[in-house]
Amino acid sequence: MSRHSQRFDHPVPSEITPPDVYLNRRQWMQGAALTGLGGALGGLALPAHAMVTPPGVNKPLPGADSKVPGARVDAKPTPYKDVSTYNNYYEFSTDKSQPARLAGTLKTEPWTVSIEGLVKKPMKMGIDELLKLAPMEERIYRLRCVEAWSMVVPWVGYSLSSLIDHVQPLGSAKYIEFVTLADKAQMPGLSSGVLEWPYREGLRMDEARHPLTLLTFGLYGEVLPKQNGAPLRVIVPWKYGFKSAKSLVAIRFLEAMPTSSWMRSAPSEYGFYANVNPQVDHPRWSQSSERPIGGGLFAKRQATQMFNGYGPQVASLYAGMDLRHYF
Repeated sequence: MSRHSQRFDHPVPSEITPPDVYLNRRQWMQGAALTGLGGALGGLALPAHAMVTPPGVNKPLPGADSKVPGARVDAKPTPYKDVSTYNNYYEFSTDKSQPARLAGTLKTEPWTVSIEGLVKKPMKMGIDELLKLAPMEERIYRLRCVEAWSMVVPWVGYSLSSLIDHVQPLGSAKYIEFVTLADKAQMPGLSSGVLEWPYREGLRMDEARHPLTLLTFGLYGEVLPKQNGAPLRVIVPWKYGFKSAKSLVAIRFLEAMPTSSWMRSAPSEYGFYANVNPQVDHPRWSQSSERPIGGGLFAKRQATQMFNGYGPQVASLYAGMDLRHYF
């Protein structure tokens, strides 16, 4: 769940699921031909979901189910149309339906990620180079993700630890900072001033090395849609969604704990850890329940699980910590 900045009247997360319409490739192409992608036929604009590249159009990204414990939850995946039309991506808009309409301006090729800081092998790597660090047979993770809502997404990626091992961090590296793209020419939301840009997030080194912390390149067997953080993002499934930074351009290895964007914006509301914890309320709302996306307008709220249900895998990372204090 994203905590709200005191400097910005962030809208309460909508309870409304996007329209239940599935567009296959032929329907999308027909719609494009009829409307010229611009706008209107008989004065009617395309709905938000019609602006989204439908499944089967994005470049395939092969993989097979990961054998990492906890990598496959026993729940039906959220429909692609919902995963790709209900997004937090403030670099484009604070409205969850708008990134799907606006992210077409994002240029994902070519793309490089700079590996910096306390490592033996600092380098810049392209997406193809990064993909080669792990075998295809270990790339698909079906994970639950939580904000004020929940989704189950078949992500395509691999454990971030593969990259960490490749660049060989120094013993003094205790944290990792993720830095995302900030380009006003591509991202209209940067003019809003809701946060200081670029967006920054971070993890403790043992969190970053956990097998369920993913360097993520795709979902549903295809490369990431732009509104979902293309071409590269991190996924940390036991934490609230704002920890999973999108469109990464730099990964920095640090000795001191980095100050994340939301910590900088509203330190009384956002802590470094952001672990899913139903026992700790946001100052202005409860975090004890969530609404599953994809279940329709009247989908019943469900109890939020500690560590988003990944307690058996990750609780030991926080043994002895007061998780009310270290929120």
